[in-house]
Amino acid sequence: MSDREPLFSSKNLKLLKDPLGADNPITVQVLGICSALAVTVKLEPSIVMALSVTIVLAASNVVISLMRHYIPPRIRIIVQLTVIATMVILVDQFLKAYAYDVSKQLSVFVGLIITNCIIMGRLEAFALGNKPWPSFLDGIGNGAGYGIILIIVAFFRELLGSGTIFGFPLFEKIGLYKIGYENNGLMILPPMALITVGIIIWVQRSRNKDLIETH
Repeated sequence: MSDREPLFSSKNLKLLKDPLGADNPITVQVLGICSALAVTVKLEPSIVMALSVTIVLAASNVVISLMRHYIPPRIRIIVQLTVIATMVILVDQFLKAYAYDVSKQLSVFVGLIITNCIIMGRLEAFALGNKPWPSFLDGIGNGAGYGIILIIVAFFRELLGSGTIFGFPLFEKIGLYKIGYENNGLMILPPMALITVGIIIWVQRSRNKDLIETH
């Protein structure tokens, strides 16, 4: 990026927009599926996980980008893991201090952000070869793309599985139970997360035929 290039040039905006659709890390690159299965029973922990991954990814991208000329190639994976682990610990401690209830719901899954292949993939594929600002945008874009899928999956799983949104008994309030509706217990089981992600992938690819040809 030259000194005169705008911070939000078309090239940089592409780093933000592509992961939201045509290069989504979950539905196109098929990365980060495990957390989509594990934390999407409710919306609140899904949103917190999405924000946590985005923060860790953006911060780690920037740090690795700043260090890219000084990291010996033979130990780059160890350095990347150390940076990611540091960011995850900071996020985990923040959640325990300011959002303890959500932190308990997420349990070990915050720590497992360290093994999220989206983060390691972006450090290896992008941050090691680009300047800090594009790396930051790449982290925000891929984190947001990941988060959107988590939130969509969690919305349908909580709504159809528990009849609630953010814990609010929506179906009860609008009277669906009185006319015979029953919560779909299958929606709160892990397989339905995978099936829901599969439906999203099918819808996305049916609307964008180029994804079928390129992936």
